[in-house]
Amino acid sequence: MSAPHPPKVAGIDSTVPTPAHTVAPVPPAPGAPSVPKAPAVPAPGTVLQDRLAGWVSDLTTLHELTERLARTGGLEPALQELLRAGAALVGARRGLVALEPADGLGPHTTLGLGLGRADLGHLETIPACALPYGTGTGTGTGTGTGTEIVHPDLFAEDGLDPRHREVAARLGYAASYALPLTTDAAARLGAVLWLYDGPAEPNERQRHLIGLYVRFAAEHLARLLEVERTRACMATIAEELLPSRLPRVAGVQLAARHRTGPRGGGDWYDALPLPDAALGLAVGSVTGSGPSAVAAMGRLRASLRAYAVMEGEDPVAVLSDLELLLRLTEPARAATALFAYCEPALRKVTLAGAGHSPPLLIGERRTEFAETSVSAPLGMLSCWEAPSVEIEAEAGETVLFYTDGLLHRTGDPMDRAFARLHTAAASIPRALRHDPGAIADHVLHTVLPDGLDSAGSEEDVVLLAARFD
Repeated sequence: MSAPHPPKVAGIDSTVPTPAHTVAPVPPAPGAPSVPKAPAVPAPGTVLQDRLAGWVSDLTTLHELTERLARTGGLEPALQELLRAGAALVGARRGLVALEPADGLGPHTTLGLGLGRADLGHLETIPACALPYGTGTGTGTGTGTGTEIVHPDLFAEDGLDPRHREVAARLGYAASYALPLTTDAAARLGAVLWLYDGPAEPNERQRHLIGLYVRFAAEHLARLLEVERTRACMATIAEELLPSRLPRVAGVQLAARHRTGPRGGGDWYDALPLPDAALGLAVGSVTGSGPSAVAAMGRLRASLRAYAVMEGEDPVAVLSDLELLLRLTEPARAATALFAYCEPALRKVTLAGAGHSPPLLIGERRTEFAETSVSAPLGMLSCWEAPSVEIEAEAGETVLFYTDGLLHRTGDPMDRAFARLHTAAASIPRALRHDPGAIADHVLHTVLPDGLDSAGSEEDVVLLAARFD
């Protein structure tokens, strides 16, 4: 009597037991025909997991790249980051970005990745209508989908500009991929191009990722462009409010250096001839930054010039008048100032300061701060007053005036910043001591090394050097 068959459940034949271990397949007998295996069909869940993993990977990559771009605070670092990240996304080794705002207000710049200045110069010789990144009147001979410009094989294209072919052969690239830099609010900002050593083009996934990244980059660049233009405008206004050139007075040589912050600050300097072959020198700083501080600086400097002409031989009276004016016209604002009445023939300097750092005497036999009295800034007290100080310089010595921004930009405590300034002045080479401009440059670059003198600090910096013959 045969045993009953167990029932089937959910289409599974329960008569076939699940093996407890894996058994190696039996090889076919020699001469037996081989039976082809059916191709493995991935389960729907596996396909979905792979697709989700790809999306997560792409989003993670974009997040990391856009975060790095967002951390850039200037146009040039942002453009360099755009080139590096884009090259990684499209699989290229070299590239360039051309910033050419359509409104014509600038700034205009071209930066390369893996390209030297000579290479960029060769690319600029290509006619505008045939540029591989399409900033000219045409879009080249490559194929494109909407805004991108693709040259998958330059040397196989018909009608390629001869100069473009010559430059490509010289620089060793055979394909290019370019995208414009545009935003919804602003017009075209420029274009970015990546170069391939051989025939190539990004695939669909790469194009999607680089399109998203460049769209974000264009918005970031548009914001940085506005900041850069505002900074340049404020710097221009500040420079126009300062002396366009220093006067020539017998017995003394003058030089000045000015570094303004990104929003424009209130640091200033002045030098004006006075009666009896005298010379008035002044440095100062108005609290705050931005257009209001720049305007206040201009008013303060103009007022001091008037007071210096009337009673410049008495620096205390000059600053007292200036303090009264500031307190009556701008009661919410304070300022520091230092005014010096110089007699070059006698090499004598009479000065008074209001909350300002003391000048520095630099010579062959001494490097020391002038002993000025401690006083409050202008606008801080109901009645400002401080005694004047006389300095007698020797032949060949330089009196260096400066604003506190020089000390603040170091990031050190004030005592250490003063020590750094003294060390920088004492280390001036003998060959530079005859030139006040070289003295100012040496002090500036020594106190603020590694580009701190031109960094985007909120602090203005002013140096005014007077060398007596």
